[in-house]
Amino acid sequence: MSKAHVSAEAKQWILARMLAGASREQVVAELVAAGWQRRAAGDALAVVVAENPRARVAVAANAPPSDSMPEPATANLPLTLDAGDRQVKVLLEMKSPRVVVFGDMLSAEECAALIAAAEPRMARSETVDRQTGKYQVDAARTSRGMFFQRGESELHLRIEARIAKLLNWPAENGEGLQVLHYLPGAEYEPHHDYFDPADPGTPALTRRGGQRVATLIMYLNTPQNGGATAFPDIGLSVLPQQGNAVFFSYPQPEPASKTLHAGTPVVAGEKWIATKWLRQRVFA
Repeated sequence: MSKAHVSAEAKQWILARMLAGASREQVVAELVAAGWQRRAAGDALAVVVAENPRARVAVAANAPPSDSMPEPATANLPLTLDAGDRQVKVLLEMKSPRVVVFGDMLSAEECAALIAAAEPRMARSETVDRQTGKYQVDAARTSRGMFFQRGESELHLRIEARIAKLLNWPAENGEGLQVLHYLPGAEYEPHHDYFDPADPGTPALTRRGGQRVATLIMYLNTPQNGGATAFPDIGLSVLPQQGNAVFFSYPQPEPASKTLHAGTPVVAGEKWIATKWLRQRVFA
């Protein structure tokens, strides 16, 4: 279905869902679940927003405040959090820097499905060239990896909706999942995930969705030894356990965020992870 062929009934339904408080990504996900192609669903939503002032008001109302941040609801130190389709355990939380370790973020079946979908598309992992904003192979990163498109399949839509619910951040403000594979000896040296404002390449990187503000690393398997996510500034190491995840946010893109982190070398076995980066605005 193209922009020129959105039925009146479809427009009415989309508007009703937006006025009820559904985000753009929720509406698209529901249309995809009903059998629409994702691009057609996005086009139909765009038509409704363009034609209807109430839809534009709803888009603004359903967007997070400009100064808000992804934030799991751990103020009362709950043992579990409602992630929509799943109860996720809270294993550790820190206020400053903001770090939360989750248990049972993904099922074993979901972990295996992500690995199976990613494996045929793996290539040497790249890093961002700070001068140009383009991606390049770097000796500091010795894993193999790939990117999924956001909402690429029912599996991705389900996991993305879970992340959005858990972290109180719109799914459309997230990049597609990146899957990485580390063999023995492979690592990712200490780095920050935000784009340094002083780098010449940063404006090119922030055109799509603004600055990165938070990271969620999900562990898809359990290595025999090594492969921790280490935060050297705070002396914390999160050990990789299948289905668990570590979340950390960085309100300002600067070293004072204390979110310097590394993927330590795998000593025995292998490590698979899926990373979700969250942006300030809709990532398109």
